Amino acid sequence: MNFWDTVTGNDLTREWQAFEARAESLPAGHLAAWQEIKNRLFPHGDFTGRNLMPILDGVLGLLEEAAAEGRGAHEVLGDDIDGFCAALAGGEGARDHRDRWRERLNGNVAAKLGRLGG
Repeated sequence: MNFWDTVTGNDLTREWQAFEARAESLPAGHLAAWQEIKNRLFPHGDFTGRNLMPILDGVLGLLEEAAAEGRGAHEVLGDDIDGFCAALAGGEGARDHRDRWRERLNGNVAAKLGRLGG
């Protein structure tokens, strides 16, 4: 990966297209699980989503392996996809981008008010 690709996000685009091409070969149940997992993990991504790429690669590999072995997505992921995604993102109550932005905003406001009041 070169600097220009990193700055422009071209590397992420290529990687994302490769994920989607791999996912297209999954059976319908596995593909539905892939779509749901992506939707549940996106709020835990950073601005670019770069931090999610290794996680998504691992999940897609797990689904591909399960399909190759003839196991269903439900059998591999369990009943609780929300819990599965929370565990991948760092556990129950994992911080998402809204939490990080809220903390930054609150810190900035507190700093400004501290300067005005003192």
